Amino acid sequence: MNSKYLAVLVACFALVLPGIANAETKIGAPAPDFSLADSNGVKRSLSEFKGKFVVLEWLNPECPFVKKHYKPGNMQKLQADYTAKGVVWLTINSSAPGKQGHLSGEQAAQFVRDQKASPTAILLDPEGTTGKAYGARTTPHMYIIDPNGTLTYAGAIDDNDSSSSDSIAGAKNYVTVALDQALAGKPVTVASSEPYGCSVKYAS
Repeated sequence: MNSKYLAVLVACFALVLPGIANAETKIGAPAPDFSLADSNGVKRSLSEFKGKFVVLEWLNPECPFVKKHYKPGNMQKLQADYTAKGVVWLTINSSAPGKQGHLSGEQAAQFVRDQKASPTAILLDPEGTTGKAYGARTTPHMYIIDPNGTLTYAGAIDDNDSSSSDSIAGAKNYVTVALDQALAGKPVTVASSEPYGCSVKYAS
């Protein structure tokens, strides 16, 4: 690993530090509602998707751990597979203006086009209000909300915290397992895990 790449990882890798987020939504508790502008400037809220399964994916396009899943098309495949099953997939960018990974609406729309991504919407949270309400600490940090608005999964996308795309094939994908179980009406066997990735770049 060259020194430049190591420096990027050191700068990006999320340490579990107090004060990163103001709160943390608990499994089995109601997921906080929110109202955020999408890449087209349209306000979208969690409540508008009541009655559907919802996935929240925290995004920083410059994070090596996000690139791990986007470069080979892994995240895009998950989005396409589950939205085809009626799942709502909301990608959220909480990077503050001037911070790594911050996106304007136009940049967010361009990211979706460039990556051939297919979330239901990409939402902008520049003040970090929604990210902090959920306790989002990393990119990616994944959440699943059931049709009743209850949080049923929170944590990492999978069980391999490497930043290499080569690690995806042998990893257990927590989101896939949890969604498949929930969609089948079964209990989610792994409802939480320790998230990994770059720290969410909040303003403070």
